Amino acid sequence: MIKLIVGLGNPGKEYQGHRHNAGFWFVESLASVLGSKFNGQSKFLGETSTINFGAKKVHLLKPQTFMNNSGGSIKSFSSYYNIKPEEILVIHDELDLPVGSVKLKLGGGHGGHNGLRDTIKALDTNNFYRLRIGIGHPGTKNDVVDFVLNSPASSELKLIEQGMTEASGIIEMLVNGHFEAAMKALHSL
Repeated sequence: MIKLIVGLGNPGKEYQGHRHNAGFWFVESLASVLGSKFNGQSKFLGETSTINFGAKKVHLLKPQTFMNNSGGSIKSFSSYYNIKPEEILVIHDELDLPVGSVKLKLGGGHGGHNGLRDTIKALDTNNFYRLRIGIGHPGTKNDVVDFVLNSPASSELKLIEQGMTEASGIIEMLVNGHFEAAMKALHSL
């Protein structure tokens, strides 16, 4: 059962449209669709919101510590609310998936993603769920930083938004603990 959904990204208007902020885009869209707004919470080093699926309350978090230091915010929030790592869904951009493709997984390494690296370190485990939003790859490792810290072309953004819309349909399944069904539904799209 998912109790905390974390969108990874970088705070500030200058980063808002960057590919690295796909996690922020997802949780912002989810909050908006469900009529919730984010508020700054300095004790959690982030912005938070709450959504409901029936009687189940789910927290949303956007760490405001910049991508490479996301873990502290997640650890602070999850400790305060006594949320276990396996009850956390982290949403992030993924270079190794085609643009707009979205995949769900439990555990695994950080794959070079600094937000995940810091989260694994802060939680002292990799046993949390990830919703990976495909942003494509620039082709060479040397171009990755510039790639993730720039905005996608409008055609790419359309594919990313479409993938996020499809993925938002499985969130309620995850909240209710139906992980296999959610994974099957998402991966068969």
